[in-house]
Amino acid sequence: MTNRQWLLAAHPTGPATTDTWRMVETPMPEPGPGQILVRTLWLSLDPYMRGRISAAGNYTQGVAVGGVMQGGGVGTVIASNHPGWAVGDLVESMAFGWQEYAVLSPDLPGAARANKVDAGLAPPQAALSWLGMPGLTAYVGLLELARPKPGDTVLVSAASGAVGQMVGQIAKLCGARPVAIASSRDKLDWCRSIGYEAGINYRTSTDLGADIRAACPDGVNVFFDNTGGPIHDAAMAQLATHARVVICGRIAVVDQPPEQDIGLRASARMIVTRASIHGLVVFDWWHLREAAMARIAAWHRAGQITFREDVLEGFERMPEAFVRMMSGGNFGKQLVRLA
Repeated sequence: MTNRQWLLAAHPTGPATTDTWRMVETPMPEPGPGQILVRTLWLSLDPYMRGRISAAGNYTQGVAVGGVMQGGGVGTVIASNHPGWAVGDLVESMAFGWQEYAVLSPDLPGAARANKVDAGLAPPQAALSWLGMPGLTAYVGLLELARPKPGDTVLVSAASGAVGQMVGQIAKLCGARPVAIASSRDKLDWCRSIGYEAGINYRTSTDLGADIRAACPDGVNVFFDNTGGPIHDAAMAQLATHARVVICGRIAVVDQPPEQDIGLRASARMIVTRASIHGLVVFDWWHLREAAMARIAAWHRAGQITFREDVLEGFERMPEAFVRMMSGGNFGKQLVRLA
């Protein structure tokens, strides 16, 4: 038996293409002491992965040319050398990589550890979206960093994405007023159906600043930034006094060299508003994962959380799914289901 893998063929200097990776077949891996062998069922596509394939340094180690592409997944245990895991158990981990079979070490700390998936609680792939890393990102970004108060206006970019969907719904549960920024009417309609009270189509907008002022007449109390770029600049100019800004992603500018990522100089506005800016890397908050997932699951059982997925079928489509996500072609959380 063999294991198909996607390896990084080259570090892209601009947007990644399907040629950024190459598929290989390798021998089936074998688990060592304390490890499990897992057959992959679902793989996750997330914007943070673009930083992992950059030649420049990042907040965590990237993928070397010739290395297996990193990423999270859900699978089923087919062999176990660990006393706490049995054949047939469902498992989620950020350490799957783009491969059909993965050897995992359940006792590793942090995001690399393996977590059991309760299929009775939600569909298994939920562990890669609202009941997993994107859900935790939204949870800690809002409740630990932004701390919205009832009546606050919470502006969210990429609002129909995996994190943005959760941010809007959690903000609504806090009594805040969520406002969506997305790239199409269909995406904004979806955002309104899950609790967003207003929306802005940034692709058809001719004046983002004016549109944000119209949607947020009292200013932006919380800005949850998943994109960076021009949306970031327009939102920063509309902050209310004592606003909180959470910088979660920069998908709009991640393909640009750092010297080209130049926008609004916000220092004067920050003094006037006495606002605060928080950078968010979800892996810093992995110790809150179990508590956060329990609370999110309770919201879901109560009918207060819903979620949209965008699924492509087949391991062969991993590069296509990545390029699609980075260009905004997905509608909801981007996943690949393996045959």
